[in-house]
Amino acid sequence: MAGSWVDLAERIGADLHLDLAGPGGRRAVLTRTLREAVRSGRLAPGTRLPPYRSLAADLGLARNTVADAYAELVAEGWLVARQGSGTLVAHRAAPPRSPSPPPAAPAAPGRPARYDMRQGVPDPGSFPRTAWLASARRALNAAPNDAFGPGDPRGRPELRHALAAYLSRARGVQADPGRIVVCSGVAHALRLLCGGIVRGPLAVESYGLPFHRSILEAASVRTRPLAIDEHGARTDELSRERAVLLTPAHQFPTGGPLHPERRASVVDWARRRNALILEDDYDGDFRYDRQPVGALQDLDPERVVYLGSVSKSLSPAVRLGWMVLPERLVGPVLAAKGEREAWAGVADQLTLADFIEHGSYDRHVRRMRQRYRRRRDRLVRALAPHTTTGIAAGLHVVLNLPPEGEKRALEAAREEGVALDGLSPFRHPGAAMPALTGLVIGYAAAPDHAFGAALAALRRAVG
Repeated sequence: MAGSWVDLAERIGADLHLDLAGPGGRRAVLTRTLREAVRSGRLAPGTRLPPYRSLAADLGLARNTVADAYAELVAEGWLVARQGSGTLVAHRAAPPRSPSPPPAAPAAPGRPARYDMRQGVPDPGSFPRTAWLASARRALNAAPNDAFGPGDPRGRPELRHALAAYLSRARGVQADPGRIVVCSGVAHALRLLCGGIVRGPLAVESYGLPFHRSILEAASVRTRPLAIDEHGARTDELSRERAVLLTPAHQFPTGGPLHPERRASVVDWARRRNALILEDDYDGDFRYDRQPVGALQDLDPERVVYLGSVSKSLSPAVRLGWMVLPERLVGPVLAAKGEREAWAGVADQLTLADFIEHGSYDRHVRRMRQRYRRRRDRLVRALAPHTTTGIAAGLHVVLNLPPEGEKRALEAAREEGVALDGLSPFRHPGAAMPALTGLVIGYAAAPDHAFGAALAALRRAVG
């Protein structure tokens, strides 16, 4: 039939192809094809169809054939014909929604979670949309043409220069732009480093993020846990490992910075052993009771890989992170990164660079630091007289409980509709230190209007 795969973009302002192949007369084929386009949603409700004379000319059909097809679909309720408005897809002809899958059975009896008090989740409602949009407009207008070409696996130079200046000023990092590699986050950085650059055995803190351990295990990197206490990781337990992964600014999840003597001792160990320190600057931006602790990397930039991201400070939806590397590792990391597929999006890189350079990032972090501190204070007051730790920084507190108390509190929290984490899952399976039990309670994600109710439900759950 003439006109098979006809493009109606010029007629209706959107791309739509009509495949007029198939059995049957011309009117029957056209009617069937238009009906299927409406049913599938390719022709959305309210879409204006071209006049039947124009469509007939485009398809090489008789006018009466198209007019009759329109009339049949109007009669069936798929289309509506209005004087002066032409022929439109009927609103009641919206394609039926696919049946929703049955809800997953809850992991344990209780109400669905109404309050998100999980650790590590920032306030999604506080994303600086207006300032981010302004930065995006400026950055894209100023971007050179080569920004939209093949690019550089290290990341856009605009972002690397902006990061070098910011990290040096705010975190005390010795950050040359040529030694910064942009990635999509700390997890991505670990995958790149453990893809043949960092080999086991690797020391890790006895309590940490389980998915970080799973990344190391997937790369066949054997880990050995270091005990932790109120001064951070016990770096005196390091021996013959090839590398160590630490959260020196704020040990995750128990809290507290790495003690100055331990910071010096781990650098001395790395020099003696020709080993590598992976510094995850977790919660480095959010310290409330005194100035943020500077980065460990400043003590020896040739022994420390500094890892950071905007997942807590801005949003986990902005998939941008960075590594500040010893000079000898830049080439191997770029080789591990490969060609293009693992690169972060250029538009977001350019936007973040402008966001930093215009001071918007600093203003946002300061504003959120004040907001999160107020929330932390409310949470600590609500939990009194229970003992809380790790409150000096970050987006969560740890509520210490006796061994049997963690399970009971989690069950009670589910009954109250509160989603939060227990402390036990963060323990390394090979840890020798006594087990810690309690709750890891995030205070950033719940919206302002629900925060008071979330605290009340949490207080009922923990007693």
